[in-house]
Parts: sequence; C-alpha cells; structure tokens
Amino acid sequence: MSVVYYLIQNTLPVAIPLLLVALGGMFAERSGVINLALEGTMLWGAFFGCLFTLFVGQNMGNAQVALILAAIVSAVMGIVFSLALSFAAINMSADQTIVGTALNMLVPGAVLLTSKMFFNSDGITTNITYYIKKVPVLGDIPVIGPMFFQKTYITVYIGFIILAISIFVFYKTKFGLRLRACGEHPQAADSVGINVYKMRYAGVSISGLLGGLGGYFYAVGVMDGNCNGHTGVAGFGFLALAVMIFGQWKPEKIFFAALFFAFLRTLAYSVALIPFLDNLGINQAYYKMLPYVATMVVLAFTSKNSRAPKAEGIPYDKGSR
Repeated sequence: MSVVYYLIQNTLPVAIPLLLVALGGMFAERSGVINLALEGTMLWGAFFGCLFTLFVGQNMGNAQVALILAAIVSAVMGIVFSLALSFAAINMSADQTIVGTALNMLVPGAVLLTSKMFFNSDGITTNITYYIKKVPVLGDIPVIGPMFFQKTYITVYIGFIILAISIFVFYKTKFGLRLRACGEHPQAADSVGINVYKMRYAGVSISGLLGGLGGYFYAVGVMDGNCNGHTGVAGFGFLALAVMIFGQWKPEKIFFAALFFAFLRTLAYSVALIPFLDNLGINQAYYKMLPYVATMVVLAFTSKNSRAPKAEGIPYDKGSR
C-alpha cells in the first residue's frame, strides 16, 4: 500500500503541469491558433517564477504565499510571452508553426544567457520548501488522507480548481461557445457579430497564462523550485501537446490523459520500489523513455480519429467566405 501512496503522491505534481499546459493549448487551438510555443512558454514562466522566488519569495517566511505570488508572476509573464505569437499569427497572418518553433528556440538561449550573466550558472537555484507534510484535519482521513493530503504540494489543489474553472468556462459560458465557434467556422462567427480577432487573442492569452503557470508548477513539483535553462522543461511542452491531442481538445479527457502520461513518468523513476519491475533487471533509462514512447504509440493509433478544430492554423481573413 505504501508503494501505491508513493505513486499517487508523486504522479499528481507531475500531472498538474501537463494538465495546465495542455488546457492552455486547447484554448488556443479552439480559438483557431496553433500554439507550438508551449515548451518555450513553460520555461519562460518557470524562469520568472523562480526569479521572483529568489529575490522576494525566500524572504517572505511563508512558502505557500510565496508560491502563489510567484505563480501569479509566471502567469502574467506567460501572457506577455504569448502576445508575440498572437501578433504574428493574428495580425501578421504568419505561419503559426514556424512562429511557435522560433519562440521555443529563443527562450532557452535567453534564459541561459541571463543566468550566465547574472548568476554564473545554467539557471536559477532557490532555497525554499513548498512541500506540505500534512494538511490539517484532511490529512488524518483514512486512506484518502495519506494519498492526497500528505506529502503533497498546493499546486495540486490549484490545478484541480483551474480544471473545474476551465470545464465551466468551456461548456457553460458564452465566451466558451464563441471561442469554439472561432476555431470551427470563424466566418460564421463573424457574421453574428463575434470579433474573431479578439477571441483568438483571448484564446492565445489564456494559453500563455496556463503555460506560464504550468511551467512554474513544473519547477516546483518536479525540479524542487529550480529552473535550468540547459535542461529546460524536459520536453513537457511537447508532451502537453500530445496530451491535448490524446484528450481530443476536451478538458475532462485531457485530465485523464495527463494522469496517464504522468503515471508512466513516475513509474519510470520508482522502479526500485516495485519488486516485480526491479527484478527484471532492465536499465532504468528504458523506463524513463516510457512517456515519450507511449506518446508516439498513442498518437499513431489515435491520430486517424482525432477531431481537431477545423479552422486551427488558418489565418482569418474577413474578406474570405
């Protein structure tokens, strides 16, 4: 049972960044803009979140308040970063794939250069513990308490709240309906008075917000509050794209896809705790490949049935019909 507790406690902090970033990609693509820059957005958000923690958060005396403030900084910087994609894709009608790739290449270099210039290192190392040993009262609940309210991070709870908000906004609000309309048939949306350009800006901005936030949550839950420009976010941005596609651009399915990939990653780093896998004598490096191999396999079998938004990646022209 202790192994089960360990797997659950370590899967959730990994799943939450994947979930948030995949939800961000969903909002962008549902508006009609492909956001391949999620990898760069994550690192950008993680860098500024850790930077805030280094200069402000470590001196606050309350790790959870520091985390929330740093998360807000990361989210805001994610929005700022996403404006570059918005301007290029929406105003300039640039190729969204090329713009996203360029932004992904820009960020690691910028983070490395800044870190080398000011900190003489590959990234930012913070000295703050975000780990919650036990949530009062809830942590004492039998079975559920040890799984979800002991040895965990507040990022997990924030992630579930954002998931609930995303589902509500996506399915139950006029904004969500208009956003989906702009990704399916922007001309029809424009004909009923919806400003397609503004909706796409909103979709990409939400994508930047969740991408930056997910990047910082990755730094907290996976990297112990640190950010490294050399290793970046270990391909989590691209993995989030796979999670989004596997989840068919729907928030509830994205959640389960994120759990699946996060569990595989956690399993790869927990082989020594599982006698059956440990006795096989397989090198751990092969287990670490599992999430990425699973990504290729899943996409190979599901790509034919994928139902992407019809207008994604197509610059909107008011004059076309």
